[in-house]
Amino acid sequence: MNIKPLGDRVVLEQISPEETTKSGIILPGTVEKEKPEQGKVVAVGAGRLLKDGTRAKMEVRAGDKVLFSRYSPTEVKIGAKEYLVVKEEDLLAILK
Repeated sequence: MNIKPLGDRVVLEQISPEETTKSGIILPGTVEKEKPEQGKVVAVGAGRLLKDGTRAKMEVRAGDKVLFSRYSPTEVKIGAKEYLVVKEEDLLAILK
């Protein structure tokens, strides 16, 4: 991949949620629409620039699985793959 995010931005690869429950019930497309999305961190920027000229340490790193708000990312296409770019503050949680 040839993309390096700037500042406190993070590049994500979206993880599609499962469309059936464990018991085999198929969920319609409208059920998951307002819930947070999941993604895998592909690349992170250097961190937010602080007033004193130093950089804040990023809390996520490549390989982390995260939750993010559905409406926060910017979609970009590089080659045949689609990626999402979000600010670190728009990430909701790191999934363990």
